[in-house]
Amino acid sequence: MATKPPSVVQEFSSDTLEKIAYTSVSSIPTEEPNDCNRLGYHVWRWLRNREGTLEQAVAESEARLHISRQEAIKIICEALSKHGVSL
Repeated sequence: MATKPPSVVQEFSSDTLEKIAYTSVSSIPTEEPNDCNRLGYHVWRWLRNREGTLEQAVAESEARLHISRQEAIKIICEALSKHGVSL
């Protein structure tokens, strides 16, 4: 039985909203990589819809952070402003 190699993953362009959201949370220490992915998804969803606040999006993600939520929000805000996203 032959095993096929995995499919090639095509990355988002660096200026897309998805890439900006996931990059903004990439340096936040979490319990597992999936916590970071979940946090990135909630930031992306917040950027796309602008419903509620960023603080609410971080809380909704229920990501298990190794830092406080306030520190995580500060890191995300700094990363978003570096990409030219107004808050």
